[in-house]
Amino acid sequence: MLESTAISTCHSVTHLGKIWPDLPVMPRLLSCLFLLGLLLLTKANAQTMLPALSGDDLGWLGDRIYSNECNRRPQCLTSWNEGEDFPSLGIGHFIWYRHDQQEVFQETFPDLLTFLGNHGAELPFWIAANDFEQPWANRESFIAAQDEAALSELRSLLQGTMSLQTAFIVARFDTAISSLLAAAPESQRKILEFKINNLTSQNARLGLYALIDYVHFKGDGTKPGERYADQGWGLLQVLENMPEHSETPLQDFVGSASAVLAQRVANAPAERNEQRWLTGWQNRLNTYLPGN
Repeated sequence: MLESTAISTCHSVTHLGKIWPDLPVMPRLLSCLFLLGLLLLTKANAQTMLPALSGDDLGWLGDRIYSNECNRRPQCLTSWNEGEDFPSLGIGHFIWYRHDQQEVFQETFPDLLTFLGNHGAELPFWIAANDFEQPWANRESFIAAQDEAALSELRSLLQGTMSLQTAFIVARFDTAISSLLAAAPESQRKILEFKINNLTSQNARLGLYALIDYVHFKGDGTKPGERYADQGWGLLQVLENMPEHSETPLQDFVGSASAVLAQRVANAPAERNEQRWLTGWQNRLNTYLPGN
C-alpha cells in the first residue's frame, strides 16, 4: 500500500510542470525525491492521524498558497509590504530580517534558503556572502533594487523551486502540529486531535489545506512572542475556539479563525493599522470552504 502510494506520488510530482511550467526538469525530479521521502516520513511519524498528501495534493496546495500570497504573479515573489519593516519572499511570503533585527513575527526565509540548498538548489553567491541576512536597509531601497542583479537572481531561484517551497511549508506544519499538541494541557490534547481529525474527515484535501495554510499564514499559536495583549492568533487558538463536536468543522474553523483574527486586529498596536488587512485575511479563510 505504501509503495503504491509513493509511486503514484512521484508520478504526480514529476508532472508539476502542468501547474508550474517554468520549473526546470532537474529541480522537479529533486523535488519528487524529497517529497517522496516526506510522504514516507509523514506516514511513519507520530502524526498518523492525518491523511497522507498525494503528489496532486502537494501541487494543488503549493499553487493555492502561491495564489493566496501572490495571485500567481512572479514579481510578487520578492515583495516588501507597505507598513512592514521586512521583505516577504517566495510563494509563501517568508519573512527575512536584517542583521540583529527583532520583531514579533517568526523569521522563516533563512531556513527556507538552507532547505533549498540542502535539496539541490543553487543559491545566489551573495546570499552566503551576506550570512543569509537580507541586505536592504528599508523598503525604499528594496523597491529601487527590484530590477538589479541580486533581486533578479533571487526571483529566478524562487520561480524555479516552487515545489520545494511547498515541501518546506508541509515540513514546518508537521513540526508545528507536534509543538501545538505538546504545548497544550494534557487534558486538552485528545480534544485538539479530535478537532483536527474532524476537519480532514469532512474533506481530506480542504481540511489539510486549512490546517497547513493557516499554520503557514498565522503560526501554530505556541510562541510567547507572537501575542498582542497576551492573546495569540495561531492554529492553537483557532482550534481552542471551535466547538468540540461539529458536523461542519471547516465552516466552524473559518468562523473561529475569523474571530481570532478580528481579536488580533483589535489588540494590535494602532500604528500597525492591521484593520486594512482583515478583508484579505477573511477572503483567504473563505478558500478553505467547500465550493470556493
